Amino acid sequence: MTDSLPGPEFWTVVHPYTGEVSNAERTARGFSSDVTALVDCEKGPFFVKAMRNRPGGRRDSLMRERLINPFVRSVSPALCWEAESEEWTVLGFEVVEGRSSTFDFGSPDLPAVASVVRRIGEIPLPPVAQAWAETRWNRFAADEREAGLFAGDSLLYTDINPSNLLIGGGATWAVDWSWPTRGAGFIDPACLVLQLIAAGHDAKSAESWAQWCPAWVSAGPRAINAFVLANVRMYETFSKRKPEAPWLATMATAARSWSDHRNLAK
Repeated sequence: MTDSLPGPEFWTVVHPYTGEVSNAERTARGFSSDVTALVDCEKGPFFVKAMRNRPGGRRDSLMRERLINPFVRSVSPALCWEAESEEWTVLGFEVVEGRSSTFDFGSPDLPAVASVVRRIGEIPLPPVAQAWAETRWNRFAADEREAGLFAGDSLLYTDINPSNLLIGGGATWAVDWSWPTRGAGFIDPACLVLQLIAAGHDAKSAESWAQWCPAWVSAGPRAINAFVLANVRMYETFSKRKPEAPWLATMATAARSWSDHRNLAK
């Protein structure tokens, strides 16, 4: 096991579900979790994701991931078990063989990427998500009327990026359902468009991949335009606040490029 993994008290908590552990390695993904690891064990292997058991947003995101998993297994690895102690909350997922996707222009992964975003949009909103209204972009909308365009009754994933969409074995998975919400169905395809522009596509090419998604096709231009401008304002604000995070500046540049393509004035 790697030295950066937690101590014996953690493994005692998960032992009823793993049995004897032969090896555990931290993964490159999972920046928002206290522990993400591939665990080889008597009852596994498992992908293990854990948070310190403290109230607040990070633990809440793990609880959302636990609650949504039964409804998204058509596109995401199954949750096999959960464990909790005074110190830890732990989820154990099935291990899937896959690699991070690539979003570059001309990438052979793009059809699979667009397909999995479309499939996410086809998942009915489960009752558990009814109370999870999407509000992250609201304060960056021009006014309450524009913010209202982001509301809806679709299940949203929103965390679309190459690391979270895994390609392999004839399947594509969307992993890390840390903050699913309920909102307008065009938002997930729009998040894909912005990520593609950040990866080097021009806006026209990026929007062509969103055409795979019925919710994008049926969305009104006014709603999409409002979302584009909200992203410009959001990423410009965040990049100024955290100049040490170059990815925020990249996203701000991508959002401005998209806005220019659509002839929008900030």
